[in-house]
Order: sequence, then C-alpha cells, then structure tokens
Amino acid sequence: MRTIGLEDIEDIALGSSLLGSGGGGDPYMGKLEAIAAIKEHGPVTVLDVDEVGDEWTVAPICGVGAPSVSLEKGTNGIEYEKVRAMMERMLGAKLDAFLLSEAGGLNSMVPISAAARAGLPLIDADGMGRAFPGIQQDTFTLNGVSTDPFVIADEKGNCTVLYTVDNDWTETIGRAVTSACGGQVITLASPMSGAKMKTSVVVGTLSYAQRLGRVIRTAASAHGESPESFFLRESGAYRFFKGKISDVLRETRDGFNFGRVRLDGIGDDKGSQAVVEFQNENVYAEVDGAIVATVPDLICLVDSETFVPVTTENLKYGKRVLLVGLPCDAAWRTPAGLELAGPRWFGVDVEYRPLEECYAAFAQARRA
Repeated sequence: MRTIGLEDIEDIALGSSLLGSGGGGDPYMGKLEAIAAIKEHGPVTVLDVDEVGDEWTVAPICGVGAPSVSLEKGTNGIEYEKVRAMMERMLGAKLDAFLLSEAGGLNSMVPISAAARAGLPLIDADGMGRAFPGIQQDTFTLNGVSTDPFVIADEKGNCTVLYTVDNDWTETIGRAVTSACGGQVITLASPMSGAKMKTSVVVGTLSYAQRLGRVIRTAASAHGESPESFFLRESGAYRFFKGKISDVLRETRDGFNFGRVRLDGIGDDKGSQAVVEFQNENVYAEVDGAIVATVPDLICLVDSETFVPVTTENLKYGKRVLLVGLPCDAAWRTPAGLELAGPRWFGVDVEYRPLEECYAAFAQARRA
C-alpha cells in the first residue's frame, strides 16, 4: 500500500503518456484535474493487486472519445460522481476500488481524480498495459468480463447506461453516445469481483508508468552517456528513427482521431523517411516504405531532446521526434489478443511480428 500525492502526478502522467502509444489523451487537462482533486480531498491510496479482497467489487474508470476533443472540452467534475452513483444503483452494491481502464496521459489521471473525490483506493493495474481506441479492446474482454453495465456521463449532466449483447456492441453503441455528447465522456464499466480482477488485468501499470516518467524527467541530467542513450536504456525502448515532422493529416470522425504523420530523417537518418498511421493510438510505422512495427506493440513518438511523449493531437509541423517502440503485454501476443487488437483489426493486412524480431531485422537491414 502506498499513496499518490501531488509530487507523484508529473511522473505518472509522463510515463503513462509514453505507454499511451500516441493516444490515451493529452495529460495536461488530466493533470490539472488530478492535482485539484488531491488538493481538495487528499492523497489517493494505491493497492497492489494482492491487497484487494476477493469479495470486493471493483471497476475501471476512464475517459472515452477523440483525444483532441478533450483538450477543448474537458470535464467539470460532476461526471465522476454520476457514473459511480449510477453504477452502484445498477449493481445494488457499493464499489470498493477503482482501477485504470488503460495507460494513457489523460486516462491515467482520470482514475486518480475519481478515487480522490470518492475516497476510494486505486488498484495498481489496468486492462491494456497501453492504450487502444476500442472500448472492448482490453484484457477484461479477453478474460470474459462483460462491460455491463456500461455507464456514461458528460459534463452537461447526461447519464446513460448500456446493457449490450456483447462487448463489441458496447463499442458500437457507446461510441454513438459519445459522439452525441460532444465527442468526450467519462465512463465506468466492467464491474468485477476482486478475485476476477486478479486474473484479468495487466499488473503494476501505475508503478511502471511512474518509473518511465522518472526516466524521461531525469534523462537530460544523465552522467557518462548521452540523454538519448540513457532514455533508451532505462526505458527499454527500441529506437527506429529520428526525424522532423514534415506533414500531418488528421481528422476526427466517429469519436476517433484518424491520420498519419510523415517524418523526414535528420542526423544519422538524413535522407530517409518514416510514416506513422494512427487511430487515436499509433497503429503501424514505416521506414523507407517498409513496415517496421505494428500494434499491439507500442509505437511512440517522443521529443528528440526531452523525450516527452508526443500524442497524436499534438503532432506539429517541424517538431523533431524519435520514433521508438516498446513491447506490449504478453496477453496481446496470444491468438485471442491478436484477433482483438492485432494489425488486421485495424485494417492493416500484415502478419504480426513481435517488436523484438522487427527491430532485429530492421537493425540488420540498416547495417547492410
């Protein structure tokens, strides 16, 4: 057991933004809300998975919608109480703890805000180990957890409850409700027992995010090696490309951000080009026309000097970035995981290859 205080927010937000793989929302608005909630209500208690009672009732809470909308729309705080009250009304029982739905800049902050406001503990776990665009793309679905009841609230006070035939239908209907509410909402869903949670989550997400955030924050002051070498070594990220953003195409439709970004190589990569396609999160990356990494592994763009993650809504012409990758959780490399979140789910007609294999082949080709 530990607590999250004001001094922990920056590192958690930074690290979660890297795990968001370009999505999961910009951390800025989420940080402001989490800081305000902790200042008003005090630190948040964080529990390891094995500290949760098997008989407890727990549920993940998060923001859903196009990340670019969250920068303009935000929340006003009433959403957290509305979704919790409605969930408890539907279940006829009180919630004992929250957990993260996914790792992402905004969606690592939403559960902290909710836990502080409700006076409930937060579990050090999530349902993805990264961020995905689909509501149903989580390890809860992989382990047979229903989204029912799926509770949605917006900043106007609207509250919707969905009971669906399966989690795919929750994505379809929930996305339509999200669009009707302005493209960004708070959701609370997939309630489960503590016992079921323990077999259905990615463990240690908050701790991992905080460690990654500390690596990013301290890279500039590394001794005995370059900041880039320090960042890559300590984060475990694989470096594919360094470039300047030369073109960004982005559109918001059906509650998602879709688009692609093109990078012109700089430094050792001068003369080469890279392309990253995204749907909220980065889906695949190409270097000189060859795909070098795909979902479900994490494809990330970070500032080339500060290593601060650059989310898809913050891609700007002229910005200099590193293209790096991180391996996904093992759950996503199973046949069921690849069916739910592999490249073909996103319409990319290639076979998935683990990031480690992709990087080895890429590095060998670059040396040839």
